[in-house]
Formats: sequence, structure tokens, C-alpha cells
Amino acid sequence: MLSGDELKKVFDRLKAQLIKQRVQCDTVDSWMRPELEAGFNLPRLATREHRRLRDFSRTPWLRLVVDNVVQAMYVDSLYSSEGKSAGLWDIWSRNSMSARQVSNHRSMIAYGQSFAVVSKAEKYARVSLMSPRRMACEWDDPGDPFPKYALESLRDENDQQVFLLREPRFEYEVRTGRNIEGVQVVASRGTGISWVPVVRFANQLDLEGRVVGEVEPFIPSAQRINKTAYDRLLAQHFNSWKVKTVTGLDLPAKADPDTGLETDQVDVEAAEKMKIKLAQDDILVGESPETRFGVLEATSLEPFVSSWRADIEALAASSQTPAHALTGQLVNLSPEALAAARSPLTQKVYERQMNAGQSYTRVLQTAAALEGDMGLAQDERVRVSWQDMEIRSMSQAVDALGKAASMLKVPVRELWRLIPGVQSPDVEQWEAAADAELESDPLRASFARQAQDTVSEVE
Repeated sequence: MLSGDELKKVFDRLKAQLIKQRVQCDTVDSWMRPELEAGFNLPRLATREHRRLRDFSRTPWLRLVVDNVVQAMYVDSLYSSEGKSAGLWDIWSRNSMSARQVSNHRSMIAYGQSFAVVSKAEKYARVSLMSPRRMACEWDDPGDPFPKYALESLRDENDQQVFLLREPRFEYEVRTGRNIEGVQVVASRGTGISWVPVVRFANQLDLEGRVVGEVEPFIPSAQRINKTAYDRLLAQHFNSWKVKTVTGLDLPAKADPDTGLETDQVDVEAAEKMKIKLAQDDILVGESPETRFGVLEATSLEPFVSSWRADIEALAASSQTPAHALTGQLVNLSPEALAAARSPLTQKVYERQMNAGQSYTRVLQTAAALEGDMGLAQDERVRVSWQDMEIRSMSQAVDALGKAASMLKVPVRELWRLIPGVQSPDVEQWEAAADAELESDPLRASFARQAQDTVSEVE
């Protein structure tokens, strides 16, 4: 149990880390939501039109980068050393993890990390998922499965902040704020758990314990894309029209109201009337031989469009995102070319699945331990199975699976879950229907009766 001075030191360190994480999350959110950040500054004398064009140039490119990874990560089965585990699936279902995993993956991928807190609620374990805005942890070693300390932000009330500080076997409710000097421990209680039941989901974790998400490293690329889009909008709005010019044109002079004679001043009203809108078949005629007509060409938008595409392709390459997922351009690609285009994303998703899969294993084993199921808690073969989200045609997938069954002798039922779009409940329903069909087969029933008769005669 921490002493007063030790608790304050730990709390101060974790609160400083939590504040830093919140600043990083704000930066990430500003790029996930395009109405918050453009990525470049306008000149001091920018007009209202310039500001509106800046708003039009915003596009959530980095949200697309995150979505491409999140939408390829979906847990659909849980396994133990005995195969599919009903006990693990009960824990998973009670905590609505089939739906909540998507939010967890989005936080993990965008911010770089997310957290799962496992606690005992009556007779079942409860799994709470949190973003780095609410949870900060400290490890003895970055590779440890559980942190040494964890600080959770609970709520704000009456100008005070309420936190929950966890350590092995104990947890403390702490208040701090305007009306409290230092740190006030409101309550402390024993948990009976010899570790801190908090599990981190990391997008990328190095040996120094640093995590990085799929937004922050690519902010400069998104800034370039938005700036190029803004420059194109400027040219399109102000310089995309041909400007007609005329020189040597005699403008009407203003008449003196007393004498009626022309003065040296230009009659503005009459000059305005001389401005005409030209139709396609209109002809301009000047009386003076010095009159010259001309035109200022419009600014070409092609260089801006080319630069914009190049910036998008740079973002796609650096973030391992298929370019067609950002540009929407997909023309006459063969299955092999499409697979090659998606291979960097597939490799990245596989890496994230390995990280998240290990974290889910720790969460499920911790939940099983809190529920008293020590068999599952100590089972070293607990794992999650990810749904195959690889994009391929149905005919291509079925042909490949059929060859695996016929040529490699892979059991057919084991291949059902690999069919694109098929989920674990679908496979279970198919297996039940197949078993029922076998039971109703007359030939199978005849063989079963003969086998029973043979057993009876032997006995």
C-alpha cells in the first residue's frame, strides 16, 4: 500500500502523463474532424472569401487512413486449448464486445493506444474500454502484460477532479482541484488482485514504451494536400476566367453643367454604360486606329490537380493505404493487381491484429480469473480469431477453397468460415443444418442400425 508521499508522487507523474495524452488526442481529433483544422494559415488581410475557400479545402484524409485499418479488423471467434470456447464467448457477449470492439480499434489506431479495465461486477467480470483521454499507465518494463500503476479520470464535480489510482491489491479515489490543496485521498480499498487489471491495446509499440497512431505521423502530408486544394480553389475562383482587355478607347468626357462643353473629366455613368456583355457572335469595333483588343488567359488548373494527386499518392505510400482507397480511381485492375495494391495495407492490418489479439487474450483471461474460471485463466492457448476481411470476388474465393478441399484434403467444414462475408454464427448454423441432414439420411440410419446390432451380438 502506498504511503502519502509515494501516492502523491505517483499521482503527479500519471496526471502529467494524462494531460500530455489529452493534448495529443486533441491534435488527432482536429485532423479526424475536418471542420477543426485546415493545416495552414491565411494572410493577415485575408477576406471572407479566402476564409470560405479555406473551409472548402478541408478533407478528412487521415480519417480515411484510420478507417481503412479499422474496417479490416473484426474478431468473430474465441478459442481455447479445447477449440471454440463457450466460456470465453459468454464473457465477450456479456460485455457487448462484438460492437464495442470497433470503437476500441478506432481509438487504438487513431490515438496509438486504448485501454481495457477489467473489474468484478456482482458475479461476472465487467470490461470497460477507455481512450488515452481517460487513462494513463506506468510500467516497470514496456513489455510487461500489466502496468505497475494506472490512473483513471472518473468525473469533474464542483471545480474538483476525481480520479481512481490503481496499484496491485489496492485502489484509491483521489480528488484534486481549486478547493483542495495538493491531493486528497477520499477512499482506499483492497481489490484482492495481485496485479493491476488494465490492458493496453497499442497500434505500434517500440522497446522504449513509445506508442504512435495512424494520424500524427502523417499530419504534414495532410497539410500539403489541403494547401494544394486551397491554391486550386483560389485559382478556380479568381483566375479561371478569361479577362477581355481594350486599349486606346476614348471614354466619354463629362460635360460642364453650366456651359454644356466637355471637360477633362471622364463621365463615369456614361463609361459604365459602355461596358457590354459579349455574346458568342458579337463583334467589337473601335473608332480610333489606336484601339487594341486583347484577352488575358485563364490560369490553368492542371498543375494544381497534378500536385494534389501527387500529394495524395505520397500519403497513400507513407501510410500503407491503397491509393484507390483515397482517390476512388479504380480502372480495369486484374485480381492480381488489386491484391498487389492492397498488400501493404494487408501487412499493416496483420501487424495490428497481432498486437490487439494478444491484448484481447489478456483481457479474457483476466475476466475469467475474476469469475473464478482458473482453467481458462491459465490456458496458454486462449486466442482470438479475426474475420477474413480481405476483398476478393466470391467466385475467386470459392474456387480457391474448393481446390484446398479437393487437392489438399482440407476438411470442408473448416473452410466455411473463410468464405468472404460469412460470420461465425453463419458457420454454426450451417454445421447444425449439416448435422441434421446427416441424421435424416436413410442410408446413414441403416448403417447406424447395423452397427448397433453388431455391438449387441458381440455383447
